[in-house]
Amino acid sequence: QVTLWLKKIYGNEPIPEYEVNARTVDILYDLVECNEARDRDVSLLIEDMKQKATEYEAESEFEAPLLKSLDLSPSILSSEGTSYLNVLVNSAVILETKDTSLASFFCTINDMTLELYATESKNREIELELSNIRKKITAALLLEKWLEEDLKKTEELLEVEKAKADSRSQNLKFLKDKSKDLKIMIKAVE
Repeated sequence: QVTLWLKKIYGNEPIPEYEVNARTVDILYDLVECNEARDRDVSLLIEDMKQKATEYEAESEFEAPLLKSLDLSPSILSSEGTSYLNVLVNSAVILETKDTSLASFFCTINDMTLELYATESKNREIELELSNIRKKITAALLLEKWLEEDLKKTEELLEVEKAKADSRSQNLKFLKDKSKDLKIMIKAVE
């Protein structure tokens, strides 16, 4: 399959030499599949364009008698009329309507309006969710700040209490030593 594709691509020119191994064949096979998929997509697009061209021709054939019955012909329209007709046709092409009838325009505009409302609704939901997330982040940051302040105060209080405990410990040792000295003095006096 890869060889046939290479022959098709290069036509009458010789196929460049390449190392034939499992990896290169796999890569070339992937290229074949991508190329064939692209060719299918392009052919579908061409068919769609042909169908639209046929539909527009049928529409113009349908509208030609109508224009003639109104004594109008695209060639005798004023520049403003031709401009409006071109705008109508371009709008139909851009909106991808089935034809240039008012019903087709209304259906397409209605579909686009519904799509717009759905998108706006989704945007509002996302904005609301984003707002809620912002509020939660703000609350978390405030809580973190409070916790940091509490931790700092606790550490300062712990230092003060540690200093008090050290002071009390020294006083207790001093009092024990003094008590021993006094006991020794009492015994000596006795």
